[in-house]
Amino acid sequence: MADSSFDIVSKVDRQEVDNALNQAAKEIAQRYDFRNVGASIAWSGESVLMKANSAERVKAIVDVFESKLFRRGVSLKALDLGEGEPQASGKEYQLAGTIKEGLTSEVAKKITKLIRDEGPKGVKTQIQGDEVRVSSKSRDDLQAVQALLKRAEADDEIDAALQYVNYR
Repeated sequence: MADSSFDIVSKVDRQEVDNALNQAAKEIAQRYDFRNVGASIAWSGESVLMKANSAERVKAIVDVFESKLFRRGVSLKALDLGEGEPQASGKEYQLAGTIKEGLTSEVAKKITKLIRDEGPKGVKTQIQGDEVRVSSKSRDDLQAVQALLKRAEADDEIDAALQYVNYR
C-alpha cells in the first residue's frame, strides 16, 4: 500500500486581509474617539502602516485591525508587528506591521522535531522550501499528527498559522 501524506503550510488569503484593512479604515474614520487625532491605517508597500498622534491611539488602531482580521478568519499569528511599540516620528506615532506567509526554517525545524519526538513512530517528515510534507502508511497516524500540531499551535508552541493541504 502506498504512503498517505499531507503538506503543512502557512498561507494567508490576501483578499481577506485587504477587506479587514478596509473595514478597519472605515471604522477609524467614523469612530468618535478617533476624530481629530490623525488616525489612519493603510498599506505601505508590503506592510500595514498605522498612524495617530499618540501611542495609545496607535494601539487602539491595532486592536480594531486585529478584531477585523479575526472576524474574517485570518489568524492573528499572521500579523507581525515587530517590537509592537509605536515609534515617534515628528508629531505623530506610527507602527508598521507585516503579514507573514510561509514557514520559516526555524518553525519548520520545530514542527519536524515535535512530530519526531511526540508523534506516532511510522511518520516521516520532509522540509520542502516553506512547507513541510508529512507521510505515513497509516492515515490514522496522519490524523494524530494533525491533532498534535493543533494542540501545539493552541498552546503557542508554534509561532505560525498552520493549514493542512494536499491530503492524499
